[in-house]
Amino acid sequence: MQLLTEQFASVHILNQFWLTFLMVISMVLVARTFVAGSRYSPILIIVVFGLLMGLILVSTGMATPGLPEFPIVELGSRVTITALMASFFVGGQEIRKILTNKKIDPKDIVVPSSEEIFLGTKATQFMFLVRAFFILIGIESLKRAITGHYTGDSLDHFYPLLGYLGLVASIILIDHRAKITNKAVYIRKGIFETAIILALLLLAYYIAQWIRPVIALPEIFFAMILSVTLGMVMVKWKFGPTIRSLLFAGIPVVLAANFMVGGSRIAEAFMLSGMTSVLSFGFFGQLFWMFGGLALLILIGKANHIRNLAPGMAGSLSHSGLTGACTAGDLGPEAAVRAPIMINVPFIGHIFVFSILAASATAGKLLLPYAIAVVAAGIFFTYWALKTLRGANGKETLEIRGLMLFSLGWQLVAVFGGLLILSVSGMGLSDAVMANSSAISHFGLFAAIQGGMFGDQAAGLIAFVFAMPFLVHPLVFGIFGKTAENNGIMPTRIVYTLALLGLGGIIYAMIF
Repeated sequence: MQLLTEQFASVHILNQFWLTFLMVISMVLVARTFVAGSRYSPILIIVVFGLLMGLILVSTGMATPGLPEFPIVELGSRVTITALMASFFVGGQEIRKILTNKKIDPKDIVVPSSEEIFLGTKATQFMFLVRAFFILIGIESLKRAITGHYTGDSLDHFYPLLGYLGLVASIILIDHRAKITNKAVYIRKGIFETAIILALLLLAYYIAQWIRPVIALPEIFFAMILSVTLGMVMVKWKFGPTIRSLLFAGIPVVLAANFMVGGSRIAEAFMLSGMTSVLSFGFFGQLFWMFGGLALLILIGKANHIRNLAPGMAGSLSHSGLTGACTAGDLGPEAAVRAPIMINVPFIGHIFVFSILAASATAGKLLLPYAIAVVAAGIFFTYWALKTLRGANGKETLEIRGLMLFSLGWQLVAVFGGLLILSVSGMGLSDAVMANSSAISHFGLFAAIQGGMFGDQAAGLIAFVFAMPFLVHPLVFGIFGKTAENNGIMPTRIVYTLALLGLGGIIYAMIF
């Protein structure tokens, strides 16, 4: 009888694996179909479809909040760090090139196929998307198997199998339509990249565990530093299929799974006291920090072009959606190159962000003197950045330097400025961190909260809270799409209007 039960469990897990694959991949493909032929990012559709899918699963009785009946969906929602490793690595390479003025041979080893097999998705892009799913599940499963992850979950005994399936499938998924200079080398590059990502994640995990008695810094902090450093060392590395897949589809796949989990918690979350304030700040904060930052870049920095605005805001907010849109190439080639630089620059600020937040979590409240000092530093760097951009006159080196300063400065202002506002209003620390993470779509804070840095309740609810500013995302991506179609120039009046609306909403939400 026990053997029969184990056999049924194995079949069930395999069914779950393929069901999750179909749900996530189809969601991303449908999103890409919706925006086909335009310059809009599919991420704005992924948000809506993901939330609806999670809500439908619960409302029809097929699942309960958090989707415990779909454990691999939940597993896929927790691979944020893995999805970002490629962006951190590429950012390290680009920073090294800037610092040393190093020129790299632009000749690539791959020419992607131009054959469209789904509306809005070409053959090579489809293989990247499928491969990204297997890579993310495979790496996370092997990491959990190696670290002895055991929580009594139904997946605990199946991590080696999932890891094997994921990584083996990812190795063979190479688009035969693409023109590859040396296929054997290309495949070996993919295997090497996967192994390195797994090794860095394990190293980050053990460092975080080792340093936890002193300060509870999250794994993403160390993973980011290790990846950036490796990118700076391996500046000449030509990307294999693993990095290419994660850059193109890593974040969309993770967001699709996350929004499904978030959608499943909609009814549950609204019954919790204080959740209305958290969600209100997430909505209006997204308006204020996003469009307020854009207003500064346009009005004071005179940097009104998508090559500046998209990577500048992706970096300054560590914005998961914009980062995914930029690295996937949805907002143009210049934004795709600059975005990895900008999302890595704030890692200097993350030293303060995560250190102060870890100490605050231990104390149970925000450490106000440190937070105020960081906001003051952020204002200084933001002023310096805008002054640099104003004098750039289209010169690439000055624009990139100004955007790097802005990414650091505005991030410090947004993270700790938001937390200060919420702390003064009387909101508890865990709710405040959830609200502010949602308000700026900050993937670092999201991963830290999801990892349990601020308690189990926050870890369970963050997928829903993080997803709720989806009401703003159609505006964000819609305006960026319109900007891309308008030769890169963003309409200014709507930016100023939305920034003021966000400011008014924050004031109203905090008073009432």
